[in-house]
Amino acid sequence: MAVSRKDNKGRVLRKGESQRSDGRYIYQYTDPTGNRRVAYANDLLELREKEKILIKDQLDGLESYCSGKTTLNYVFDRYIATKFDLKQNTRTNYKYMYDHCVRDTFGKKVITDIKYSDVKFFYYSLINEGGLKTNTLDTIHTVLHPTFEMAVRDGIIRNNPSNGVMAEIKKNCGKNKGIRHALTLEQQRAFLNYVSKSPIYSHWLPLLTVLFGTGCRIGEIIGLRWEDVDYENRFISINHATIYMFMEETHKSEFHISTPKTEAGVRHIPMLEAVDKAFKDEYEAQKETGFNTQVVEGMSGFIFCSREGKLLNPSVINRAIRRIYEAYNAEEIISAKKQRRKPIMIPHFSCHHIRHTFCTRFCENETNLKVIQNIMGHANIETTMDIYAEATELKKHEAMKALEKNSDIF
Repeated sequence: MAVSRKDNKGRVLRKGESQRSDGRYIYQYTDPTGNRRVAYANDLLELREKEKILIKDQLDGLESYCSGKTTLNYVFDRYIATKFDLKQNTRTNYKYMYDHCVRDTFGKKVITDIKYSDVKFFYYSLINEGGLKTNTLDTIHTVLHPTFEMAVRDGIIRNNPSNGVMAEIKKNCGKNKGIRHALTLEQQRAFLNYVSKSPIYSHWLPLLTVLFGTGCRIGEIIGLRWEDVDYENRFISINHATIYMFMEETHKSEFHISTPKTEAGVRHIPMLEAVDKAFKDEYEAQKETGFNTQVVEGMSGFIFCSREGKLLNPSVINRAIRRIYEAYNAEEIISAKKQRRKPIMIPHFSCHHIRHTFCTRFCENETNLKVIQNIMGHANIETTMDIYAEATELKKHEAMKALEKNSDIF
């Protein structure tokens, strides 16, 4: 027989209630979104009054939901609480995007009042007034669409008002709007050549070479360990990534290990000569400067590191890239003017542009889409085909120019 818990006055405590050593009372419960909450009181009667209010609020919320009078915010919180299979970094990203872009505006609308045109107007306001790119809007749609769909399945609304909105916006904005375009081969060579000769930025060369030579996602490269490099068989094993994300529990951003979302993410990438050399150069350099000493969720021996021997934050790498191409462009303008030639300017780009650049170079030299898909770790062949189509479009123009030079039509 279970023994009842009692307070210091001998009164039996209910489920969730407890008393601290300083005499204060605590009531622990789970809110409708699945988060653990705590209520405090100086005495037991006060605590139980708070319990009644909390229970009533939860019942009122459920009653409003069932009658279709609740807000989109409540439905989203209910939806995200049911997604037990989401990876922590995905959940954090979804909640951040919703809280940042939806909760204080569109999220306050009563869900039964939301129509197709409302969703469309809201999405366009995010683009035109909020400055969001189509790709970012797609992430918001990824959480709003299933939220509405859950309300449909629960019988709260008859139709999903977000159906077809994103497809129409993409069509109106143009298929290629917001797509990260690759660097040209000339720009790629100019950038890496500048880094290799720079006394200021040359220490970034191994990392940048591996990015340009593998097409890996930045989290995969940051998380790469020396044991993932097989020099004998000349390949690197991509089996995890490091994610730098904000943690609600600690209110800090921390590194975490993430497994690939799909089986396609786990892959072996053959090493180019330049990549092989980059790893060996980095190893020799770290013999002098020190190796990465950070341990993340039991993993250690990471290849790339900061001067403090810690993992590199993706934003730090992107800022370094920006400093490099800005310095290059400034020098290139002067150099081209002196040499009386057109300067080779490098546009804004980030780590993900490098991945896109690698894939474009690969598509320019390989026709087997399945090989490209496997190396890139694309779960969907359509992603590979979109980049392939863009790459071959450029090749068509080059081929026609070559034909024009070598054929006398007139």
